[in-house]
Amino acid sequence: MATDGPALPTVPDLFTIWPPIRDELETETSSLQDETVRECLPFLNGFEGSSSNLQPNALPSLDRAKHIRFLHRSLQPLPAAFVGYDASRPWVIYWALTALSLLGEDIKQYRETVTQTFSSMQNVEGGFGGGHGQISHCAPSYAAVLSLAMVGGSNSLDLVDRKALWHWLGQVKQSDGGFRVCIDGEEDVRGGYCSMVMISLLRLPLSLPPESPARKAGLKSFVDGLPEYMSRCQTFEGGISGSPQTEAHGAYAFCALACLSILGPPREMIPRYLEVDLLLAWLSARQYAPEGGFAGRTNKLVDGCYSHWVGGCWPLLEAAINDVPAEDHVGDPSKTSLYSRDGLTRYILACCQSEKGGLRDKPGKYPDSYHSCYTLAGLSAAQHYNYYLKGSEHAASQGLCDAFQWASLPYTPTNEKGPKAEGSNGTENLIAIHPIYVIPWPAVEKTRQYYEEKGDF
Repeated sequence: MATDGPALPTVPDLFTIWPPIRDELETETSSLQDETVRECLPFLNGFEGSSSNLQPNALPSLDRAKHIRFLHRSLQPLPAAFVGYDASRPWVIYWALTALSLLGEDIKQYRETVTQTFSSMQNVEGGFGGGHGQISHCAPSYAAVLSLAMVGGSNSLDLVDRKALWHWLGQVKQSDGGFRVCIDGEEDVRGGYCSMVMISLLRLPLSLPPESPARKAGLKSFVDGLPEYMSRCQTFEGGISGSPQTEAHGAYAFCALACLSILGPPREMIPRYLEVDLLLAWLSARQYAPEGGFAGRTNKLVDGCYSHWVGGCWPLLEAAINDVPAEDHVGDPSKTSLYSRDGLTRYILACCQSEKGGLRDKPGKYPDSYHSCYTLAGLSAAQHYNYYLKGSEHAASQGLCDAFQWASLPYTPTNEKGPKAEGSNGTENLIAIHPIYVIPWPAVEKTRQYYEEKGDF
């Protein structure tokens, strides 16, 4: 019997059925993978979560209001159960501010509080600790600098003691080209990426301080030996490990690619120091179906945070292998998508949104500001085409400027089956995020301009 009414939304088969080829050998890993698929399929088919609010492409809407409330709460005083985050205070602030910015919230209301909070975490020898009275570390220093860049204003930006930070970074620069994350701490690609973000954004001198131990090995600048160190971190699988001879991981791949893209044009730097074909194969294998999301390592489960850590690798790789001027590729999915934006978007909107607000790893997990930040960053990247402006000139009079030679346009596929709406995902686009600094574009440009006008310390 025929019925009147609008046609029901349809979901591509790729995201609704089990993989057609499956290994018959059952292991603990395969059992966990099967369990994850069973948890995700009802959400992907529109039977769970926000199924009553489906877009015409069978996607739930992004529940902005709930996520915004959740993130504002995370910036308020936290209960005693969060004591484990004491060494991650700058990160908690960065995650929430980034996510709120991507959702279009004005975060200037936090400018004074953020500045006061970080003032007590900055050490006289340079850099920021993870909490009050803690030693300086590249990771919380990175989070603090980017948070101050987002809230903006001269008081916030002037808080950073650039000269002391320059001297401190000289102490963690290593004779093999890499960086330790703190004095006497571990050396890995995080240290290199976080350091180059701060050096380039704050316009610090590239020359090593006179007292830097790395000078004894003949190194003269922060960039000396760094791309070679990144190269040694590529594994036999093709992925990037935290340090040589360890396991490949999606977050380390992003750190290495972003670091190389700061050091020079991605078209030159990435193929020169990495085996691009192997890396493409490894990264491609990190996106799963039917889930649509990314896993961070081989034989691991999908996780919303890798929407950025793996998803954020693709614009950098696209810039590295793009033979034709990037502008000629805008709007052509066959030339601008090395991954399934459709699949990732479905995973984020269907599986990662908590009904109480905030975003999560996967169904059955609790939301938090970390997953909210990096899941939304991945969604923003899927909604935009971030591309390198070949041959463009930047106003910087010295220092690293390739990281600022990027542009962004809304991604509007013309021949790809799946989501079609204001962006590429059936929901209003998020604010565009910078592919290297992982904060909104205006914050990057204003911060760079501020320090250019301020000049050397």
